[in-house]
Amino acid sequence: MSLTFEYQPNPTPVAPGERDAMLADPGFGRVFTDHMALVRYSDGKGWHDPRIQPRGPIATDPATAVLHYAQEIFEGLKAYRLPDGGIALFRPDANARRLQDSARRMAMPELPEEIFRESLRALVRADKDWVPRIPEGALYLRPFVIASEVFLGVKPSSEYIYAVIASSVGSYWKGGVKAVTLWVSRNYTRAAPGGTGAAKCGGNYAASLVALAEAQRQGCDQVVFLDAVERRWIEELGGMNVFFVFEDGRLCTPPLGGTILAGITRDSLIRLARDQGLTVEEEPYSIDQWQADAASGRLTEAFACGTAAVVTPIGRVKADNLDFTVGSGGPGQVTESLRQQLTDIQFGRAPDPHGWMERIV
Repeated sequence: MSLTFEYQPNPTPVAPGERDAMLADPGFGRVFTDHMALVRYSDGKGWHDPRIQPRGPIATDPATAVLHYAQEIFEGLKAYRLPDGGIALFRPDANARRLQDSARRMAMPELPEEIFRESLRALVRADKDWVPRIPEGALYLRPFVIASEVFLGVKPSSEYIYAVIASSVGSYWKGGVKAVTLWVSRNYTRAAPGGTGAAKCGGNYAASLVALAEAQRQGCDQVVFLDAVERRWIEELGGMNVFFVFEDGRLCTPPLGGTILAGITRDSLIRLARDQGLTVEEEPYSIDQWQADAASGRLTEAFACGTAAVVTPIGRVKADNLDFTVGSGGPGQVTESLRQQLTDIQFGRAPDPHGWMERIV
């Protein structure tokens, strides 16, 4: 297929004045741009008909496969406005590969990396005026693939839609970064060996919402999941990976093994920490050890990480039979240093030692 995305301009784009008012304080995930990218797939033709078109509903038959069998995967990344006014993507190659990994696990066709990357470039160029100019503002990109064949029957679909929508977002934290309180889920697990934990599919998130609701009833901000076998090893939060920082400066994060999503922010922070000469270990870490190390002072910081909030300090951990504070209960020195370094690279305020940023405007 051609990598040229046909451009179909939105005949009724948001007026510049209205758009500027929306971008002054966009929040997160509520403000959407004028256009979307779309590519179709069928067993006979492969990926075809790439275009940038007006953002709008995707018509679906009530028997469309995704509605019944949940063949659906997605990604999340951001486009950042640089100091000179240009725009760059952060590690789109890594998102492209992870989308392919998810597709294989969900019995879906793999989208070629170059189609993925060109869809992002074309959409951002079409909607470049939607990239906020406010501090820490960005354009959040949501690529996704859904099974679009109309049938009832348990089998992989023969047709798919790949699309990308874009949302203008502000800083995740209003008034500065704050530490969160976590609830340790004893009743629910996020993933099990052999399951879909390493795939970025909507079903994983749907299954985590009951645990998140439980956490919120307990006055907590997020839920942390334990492993499904022994119910003792820390895995990840509902939508973020987790790190532990010890008094000697060493970092530890749970190892990838099929039940944890391979976070791109996680990988980036591991590399940046090692660049600073810090030791980073990918080792199992239990909830009992977390409590003991926090009590003894051996553990000084903990943080979660992901595309939306980048780095989120963890201040307190609660469950039915435990309640403890991590370090000072607020952002720690190592946590803040890594957060600041990564965001400075993303916004073009610091050198990019790994060549992560792809300038597209």
